Amino acid sequence: MKRQSRKLEHIKYSMLLDDGPAAAGFADFHLVHNCLPDLAWRDIDISTTVAGIPLAQPVIINAITGGADDVTLLNRDLAEFAKQTGIPMAVGSQYAAVENPAVAESYKIVRQVNPEGIVFANLGAHATPEAARYAVEMIDAQAIQIHLNSGQEIIMSEGDRDFSGYLSRIAAIVAQVDVPVIVKEVGCGIAREQAAALADVGVKAIDVGGTGGTNFLAIEAARSKLHLDDDMMSWGIPTAISAMEVLSITNSSADVILSGGVRTPLDVVKALTIGGAAAGIAGPILKVLQCQGLEGAIRWYESFTTDVKRFMLLAGTRTVKELQSCPLVITGFSREWLEARGIDITQFARRKKIR
Repeated sequence: MKRQSRKLEHIKYSMLLDDGPAAAGFADFHLVHNCLPDLAWRDIDISTTVAGIPLAQPVIINAITGGADDVTLLNRDLAEFAKQTGIPMAVGSQYAAVENPAVAESYKIVRQVNPEGIVFANLGAHATPEAARYAVEMIDAQAIQIHLNSGQEIIMSEGDRDFSGYLSRIAAIVAQVDVPVIVKEVGCGIAREQAAALADVGVKAIDVGGTGGTNFLAIEAARSKLHLDDDMMSWGIPTAISAMEVLSITNSSADVILSGGVRTPLDVVKALTIGGAAAGIAGPILKVLQCQGLEGAIRWYESFTTDVKRFMLLAGTRTVKELQSCPLVITGFSREWLEARGIDITQFARRKKIR
């Protein structure tokens, strides 16, 4: 019951609290306008591929909830939204159903509503391969997210305090599960050193989950009525910087997903231009569903994807692949960080679009 109550409180506070306070870093990344785009609107194709899975569009509904009877209806609505828009969807952590199969319906509803859609399973890095297989089978998932959330756990009064052996556990899941494994941080980002280790054990995609979005440290502090100082609340790597770190070492061995503070169509386009295969969004979709209902959310997302295409045209790009080779100017704190970390950014400003 305590786990189910926590799920409901996460929803409550994610609706009440603002993003941040740390930024996602997208403001330091600037696309170069192309006044001679040499393409037509009909030419623009926003399809992409993540972990070998073809996606009709480059946005993923990242994990939100599950494991409580009261969130079954929310997952039903999210699944219906995903079905009608064609957007892939990750369920929330399924560990509640691993512990108590009676709550599995709150996850299974996603596949029942959206039988043909792309759905990702979700567990923490402490999970066993057996639990991972169960999570995948529960919702007939095409991939599984393994989330890393030590920052959240150490603020949570009932959270984990032992994070040893995570890499070996992830390696075991990769070896023993028949779907691609996506490793995702939950708001603190992933640095190049850890990304290299994850790629080495065969992870097929890395979701950087950096700062700037829904702040689970703040949510856990609010739940427990704790005061966290600004240093703790701002801990982590900004999303855009984290993606640059990860891309600097993974090359093509693992796809990169940018999540954490992705709030606008331009954020999505910047994420793809940095080199991401897709962008993950959770909070904005939850809020628009809650405030505007299903039809309002669908209209919002149609407008959102239209603007993604508009920015692609203004950059003179037909496809996600072309976006990944068009010029990108990096300034400010992001530039300073990346240069200090030995990541060459001059190549980005001078890239020539590949067609």
